[in-house]
Amino acid sequence: MQIHVVEANQTLTSIASRYDVNPNTIAEANELPNPNQLVVGQALVIPIYGEFYWVQSGDSLYSIGQRFGISYQELARINRIPINLPLRIGLRLYIPQRPKTNREFNAYVEPTGGTVSEALENSARRAAPYLTYLSPFAYLANADGSLTAPPLNQFPAIAEANRNTLVMVIANQAGGQFSSELAHTLLTNQQVRQTFLNNIVQEAKRVGFWDVHFDLERLFPRDREAYNQFLRIARDRLHQEGLMISTALAPKTSATQQGEWYEAHDYAAHGEIVDYVVIMTYEWGYSGGPAMAVSPINSVRDVLEYAITEIPANKIFMGQNLYGYDWTLPFVQGTTARAISPQQAIRIAADQGVAIEYDETAQAPFYRYTANDGRRHEVWFEDARSIQAKFDLVKELGLRGVSYWKLGLSFPQNWLLITDNFDIAKR
Repeated sequence: MQIHVVEANQTLTSIASRYDVNPNTIAEANELPNPNQLVVGQALVIPIYGEFYWVQSGDSLYSIGQRFGISYQELARINRIPINLPLRIGLRLYIPQRPKTNREFNAYVEPTGGTVSEALENSARRAAPYLTYLSPFAYLANADGSLTAPPLNQFPAIAEANRNTLVMVIANQAGGQFSSELAHTLLTNQQVRQTFLNNIVQEAKRVGFWDVHFDLERLFPRDREAYNQFLRIARDRLHQEGLMISTALAPKTSATQQGEWYEAHDYAAHGEIVDYVVIMTYEWGYSGGPAMAVSPINSVRDVLEYAITEIPANKIFMGQNLYGYDWTLPFVQGTTARAISPQQAIRIAADQGVAIEYDETAQAPFYRYTANDGRRHEVWFEDARSIQAKFDLVKELGLRGVSYWKLGLSFPQNWLLITDNFDIAKR
């Protein structure tokens, strides 16, 4: 699989010719709404087996082989060129498909307004072949230990048809916000806790969940050990019933990191107690804050490099956003950016006639434009390059896999790159 970044004056036909593929193949793979309106800086996935590399000044067979993890002798053999002759600048070399590694993939799917839209259900159906776990969000815990279920519609059937483990996500939300008081009751009131776990087990067996995923956030710092102890009790009960247990964790870079989202999430304890964790490595750039990359890879790396010192790497899912934001400038506290899909971001750039830029430090695409009302905007989103950078990090650190927040936003390149990089584990 090749990632191609559109340059000035390139057309789909000229790009296809460069890689010896049909233009329609590229258009279909990238779900291009208008193949005749490419955007400079737009990242396209070229669906070929392996990839091509064009020799640059200073390159040698050895240096190119080092870059792509192949011996220079094999590179010469595959491309039928002498080993000892200097390489001509601009020479196209074929790089064979690199070996894949086995990984797991999770995606949350969040119905809104108490219903599952047809579009959301279709999004889950399209993504399910690429997933190990499908996680409807969320069962809401109540102060008496009862549960308020989300609409599930065809999600259990979709999971069954695609050999996905159906995940029962539990959240401490009340009135649309994570509640510290609610979590405190669930974690510390012995009678409520027992009722809570009984209801979880009963519902999991009724629906067909095989994993119970606790997304308890914004806890009182004093409830850190209470949460750890709750998880130990829950683990013993759930494992006895043949169920997995997992948690979602805030993105920390130290055990002593302060703040209401972080202090009660004990990485070392969760790493010892539960079957796996999802670390929410996104929302540096968020809807209520200033414009920046949602999941800059330098910040993601900092979190994950700390995490593997506390949690076995094979228990860690890297969290990944499937969306970007469109901010109105200048940023004013109290305003909210608009969430957009990667496909929407490209369409906006095309409509506005602006090129897409790429931040090498954050490994993320962005651009700015002026709307019809004269207001300036800044857009950060994900593309094939940013996702490939994250996949390379997953491989480097030996993580269990990737967890996506959330389905419903179109990003076709992501799913193609999963299959190019990994073999997807199924239950």
